[in-house]
Amino acid sequence: MIEANELTKRYGRTTAVRNLSFTVRPGRITGFLGPNGAGKSTTLRMVLGLHEPTGGTVTVGGRTFREHPRGLRHAGALLDAGDVHGGRSASAHLAVLARSNGMARRRVDEVLEEVGLAGAARRRVGGFSLGMRQRLGMAAALLGDPPVLLFDEPLNGLDPEGVKWVRGLFRKLAAEGRAVFVSSHLMSEMEHTADELIVIGRGELIAAESLREFAARGTRTGVAVRTPDPGGLSALLTAAGAAVHPEDGDLLAVTGMTAERIGGIACRNRIPLSQLATRTASLEDAFMELTAGSVEYPAGEGRCRR
Repeated sequence: MIEANELTKRYGRTTAVRNLSFTVRPGRITGFLGPNGAGKSTTLRMVLGLHEPTGGTVTVGGRTFREHPRGLRHAGALLDAGDVHGGRSASAHLAVLARSNGMARRRVDEVLEEVGLAGAARRRVGGFSLGMRQRLGMAAALLGDPPVLLFDEPLNGLDPEGVKWVRGLFRKLAAEGRAVFVSSHLMSEMEHTADELIVIGRGELIAAESLREFAARGTRTGVAVRTPDPGGLSALLTAAGAAVHPEDGDLLAVTGMTAERIGGIACRNRIPLSQLATRTASLEDAFMELTAGSVEYPAGEGRCRR
């Protein structure tokens, strides 16, 4: 388990993380989301003792990570797939980590097999693709068979087969009772993978809840209705207690009323419909809405000058 309490990190006058409290529980995949510059990487580095907090605490298994004598047995992490000496082979890189953490040499072969790099064990890492480096980083994280695992953007550089494999790996690790903490900007992957979410913006907590609860906080849920008489139908639905928002031409977004009831009102009043569909909650929509005020460098919408 990872527990952060009022975690704060300042660099001079810049506050990267401010009073951040959260819990990453065993047996769950917890997604860690936030706009670029939100403080996600800084937080992960504080969890692992790579950065010293300015204030607050963060523990792994009830102790700070630096208190664990052989860290890889307590927490494994992939923070930067490129942070490997290119002149070493995959096997040699892992062998150094295994020896420094008191692990048997055979564990190197086991994790290389698990991540699909057994055939490349003696190849120099400098010749690896980004996807292969990601797999090597995951092998290093798994080396100590730890109860806590942290991954920062683990899907970068992976092909579709690799993405599917990682998704299955995370589920397997969580099913074994491990705490899996995954930082990612890929909303579609988090929607298919995470059980819980921790969302931050400008270093502060925005939400810590289940994925379903967070997605439901987006306002773009309800019913999409398309009709050649949007004005007439809008007046009828509003009178019946629904909230109606025109979107694009003859398309209406309706909240506060079921699709079945909307269809009944349209039928009784002889208003034809060309579309009637319930919109499900979207993680991406909720994320964009709830973090809109936390984007460090929002893109402009002005015209380009010649």
